[in-house]
Amino acid sequence: MPGFLTTKNTNNTKNFWGIVDLAPLEGTSNIKRRTLNVEGEILSLVTFHVEDEDKNEGEKTHFSLCSSCSLWLNQVVIRNVIFDWSGTLVDDLPAVWKATNFVLHQADRPEMSLDEFRAEFSLPFTSFYDRHTPHVPLPQLERWFHTSYRQVQDSVRELPYARDFLEFCRANKLRAFLLSTVHGDHFAAQCRVTGFDAYLERPYTDVWDKRKKIHDILAENQLRAEETLFIGDMQHDVETAHHGGIHSCAVLTGYNTLEQLRAVQPDLIVEHLGELRRLLEQNSLDINPAMKNFEETHPPLATVGALIFNRAGKVLMIRTHKWSNLWGIPGGKIKWGEPSEAALRREILEETGLQVADIEFVLVQDCIHSKEFYRDAHFVLLNYTCHCAGEPRVILNDEGREARWVTTAEARTLPLNTPTRVLLEAVLARGDRKAPTAAGKADTKSERN
Repeated sequence: MPGFLTTKNTNNTKNFWGIVDLAPLEGTSNIKRRTLNVEGEILSLVTFHVEDEDKNEGEKTHFSLCSSCSLWLNQVVIRNVIFDWSGTLVDDLPAVWKATNFVLHQADRPEMSLDEFRAEFSLPFTSFYDRHTPHVPLPQLERWFHTSYRQVQDSVRELPYARDFLEFCRANKLRAFLLSTVHGDHFAAQCRVTGFDAYLERPYTDVWDKRKKIHDILAENQLRAEETLFIGDMQHDVETAHHGGIHSCAVLTGYNTLEQLRAVQPDLIVEHLGELRRLLEQNSLDINPAMKNFEETHPPLATVGALIFNRAGKVLMIRTHKWSNLWGIPGGKIKWGEPSEAALRREILEETGLQVADIEFVLVQDCIHSKEFYRDAHFVLLNYTCHCAGEPRVILNDEGREARWVTTAEARTLPLNTPTRVLLEAVLARGDRKAPTAAGKADTKSERN
C-alpha cells in the first residue's frame, strides 16, 4: 500500500511532509498526516510501503524508504523533564559530606573521606543511617544533619551547564519538574541564590524515596511516560525512572561514580548537562538507543594528551569523572584544521591553566571501547611529553576533580587509566628525562601552591 512524501527544508532541518494511508485490511480508509525528520540527503519525492498496517494510536509504525533507509512514523520526543537537585543542578556534595561527618562524629562513629562517602552514601538516605548509625534515632540524626548543613550550605554552587540546560528547556517548551530529597528550607535558600525555581513548573522536595512518588507526579501533571525524562546523578534516580517507566539519564557531576551508575543501566550516561543538551538538539529532542551508538556511525576521534613535567621533575596527574575517577593526563580532541601541537597547547591551557614548552611526541595509541571511559568511544591518542612554562599553578576547569604534581614513581602507584599508564611506562623506558636541576629544586615549594 504506497504512500508519498515531499520535502520542505527549514533551517537546515529536513522536514518530510506526507500523507500516509493506514487503511486496515477490511478496506476502510484512514488517512493520517505526519511530520517526519530524517537525516540524509534531501529527497524531493519518495515512496514507501506500510509494513505494519493496523496500529493503535500512539504506537510506532515502521516504513521502508527507497529500500535503503527506514524511519518511525510516530517519533517519540521528550516533552517533560524531571530533575534531581543535588549533584544534577547544584553541587552540594562538599556541604553534605561535611554535615554527614558532623553526624558521624556526634554518633561516635569514624568520619569519612570524600571518596569513602561517595562510595557509601545511598538513597533513600535512611539506608545509609541504618548501616552506620543504627543506634541513634532518626529524628536526632536529622537534627544534627540540618543544624550542620545550614552552617555550610553557603558553599553550594550551581553546576556548570545547569542554567543553560534550564534555558534550553524553557526555549523548547519542555515542562520541567523537580523530584529531590532536599529539604524544602534548603531548596528555598539555594534558589534565592540560583533562581532555578523560576524554571520549574512544580518542585517536589523532601521526598525520601523517589520511587514512591514518581507515579503520583506523572498522574498529577498528566505526563506521558514515553515523553518524560528523569535526570539524576545517583543509582536511586535511575531506579526511580525504571520504576516509573520513563526515560533515564545519569550525569557524572554528583555523588555516584561511573561504575555505580552503569550497574543500574540508565538509558544514557553523560558527563554533564551540556552534553545532554547537545544530544537532544542533534536528535530533535528524541531519546532512543541510537543516541548511545553515536560512535558507531562516526569516524574515530583524534585526540592529544601530554605528560607534563615541572622544573622539579614531577608530573601532573588529573582525576576526572569521565575516566571512572581514575588519574590521567590533560588533553582532548583536535579541532578541524588545527595542528596537533596547537591542539595540545589549547587543551592543556583550557583544562589546567598552564602554558607548556618543549613538546615532544612519544607514541600513538588506539583506545577502542574502553570500559574506563564513561561512554563507548573510539579514540586515536597522540601522546606527548612537555614542560610547564612558568609557574606550575594548576587551575582546573569543570572536567577535573583533582590535580597533583607527583614523582614518576608516585604516579606508578596511582590508579591510572590505561592510556596514561602506557604513556608513563613508555617515557620511563626511554630514560630521557633528566634529573631536576638545582634551580628546579629551589622552586619546589612554589610548585606545591
